[in-house]
Amino acid sequence: MAEEEERGPGSVHQTFVLMEDLLDKLKVLDYEQQVLDKHNIKPLSRHYFVSSPHVLSNPGEQFYMFSVIAAWLISLCGRPFDAPQEYDDPNATVSNILSELRALGGQVDFPPSKLKSGSGEHVCNVLDQLVEKALKSKGFIWNRPLYPSVEVEDDCVQEDDAELTLSKVEEEMTQEDEEYEEEDGLDLDALKTRTNQSELSGSRPAVVLESDVDAAEWNLEVERVLPQLKVTIRTDNKDWRIHLDQMHQHQDGINTSLHDAKGCLFKLREDISKTLEKVSSREKYLNTQLEHLISEYRQAQAQLNKVKELYQQASGGVTERTRILAEISEELEKVKQEMEEKGSSMSDGAPVVKIRQSLTKLKQEIEQMDVRMGVVEHTLLQSKLREKNNMTRDMHATQLLEPNALTY
Repeated sequence: MAEEEERGPGSVHQTFVLMEDLLDKLKVLDYEQQVLDKHNIKPLSRHYFVSSPHVLSNPGEQFYMFSVIAAWLISLCGRPFDAPQEYDDPNATVSNILSELRALGGQVDFPPSKLKSGSGEHVCNVLDQLVEKALKSKGFIWNRPLYPSVEVEDDCVQEDDAELTLSKVEEEMTQEDEEYEEEDGLDLDALKTRTNQSELSGSRPAVVLESDVDAAEWNLEVERVLPQLKVTIRTDNKDWRIHLDQMHQHQDGINTSLHDAKGCLFKLREDISKTLEKVSSREKYLNTQLEHLISEYRQAQAQLNKVKELYQQASGGVTERTRILAEISEELEKVKQEMEEKGSSMSDGAPVVKIRQSLTKLKQEIEQMDVRMGVVEHTLLQSKLREKNNMTRDMHATQLLEPNALTY
């Protein structure tokens, strides 16, 4: 958005102008016969490659058109380039086109992903650079335009003057009509008396008047003044009489058109009825000729239905057997897995090693327990001997104390 503001408000519409110039240059190179007729493609519109919400877009078709035209322009520049296909990789196609454009001296200052949409400013810019290179390689030179000389005739000026005078006359007539309309009504008796007075006041000539003007000069004067005497009365569209005349004219036109249309429609109906009769008769003839084939077809259809029913029944049995086979295969896999586990456990010497290790450990523990038991027995024996010695000592002490007591 910032780049568009820096470039100005007209940059949005610059792509439209660029596309129109590009189309003119392609027509100069006769792309209609060399590209459109060859690939069976419709002619491009004026804004085909423009990316805008007001223009219909079809990215796949536009990218294909862009790649085809770019390949054709590169081949016109004298560099061999294979025409791309619809199912080619777009990234590879874009990279090949840009590499050829750089080799031709073109400027590429945008990422290749901008061309994958098939429309936009960058697509038009690439095609414009390629078409310029193609025109240059063909030796085409733009010449200056030749404008036709227009001679202004005097009749036109006279007609304009006549229109001015006619407009003045119409203004005066409208003013007079307004003055007459402002009056309450026309006095017919006064007008009649005024005309009678003008007739009575007019003096009749005594002799016949003869003109002394040359006929040739009169004709020249008439030709000179004739454009100024041309008067065209403008019709007032608000007048109901004009509307009524128009309605009558339209009604007459409708009646004549209706008469002609009725004749054409009646003739068309007769032709259609005759054609329908021919079609029905031809259909009956074909039915009679192909009746045995139709019967054979019906029999074949019935047999086919029977075979389909048998096939469905057989397929049902097959599906049931396949289900049973799947279950059996699952059970077999389980049994195989159990057998493999048992065989691996039987052939494996790890349990024996563990048993031996546990036995040695038990022997060690038994020896330790025997040592502890011997120590405990020895301590018990010592305690018993000590108690016994104490008892004997006490007994001797008591025996010694008893005679002494008797002596007292």
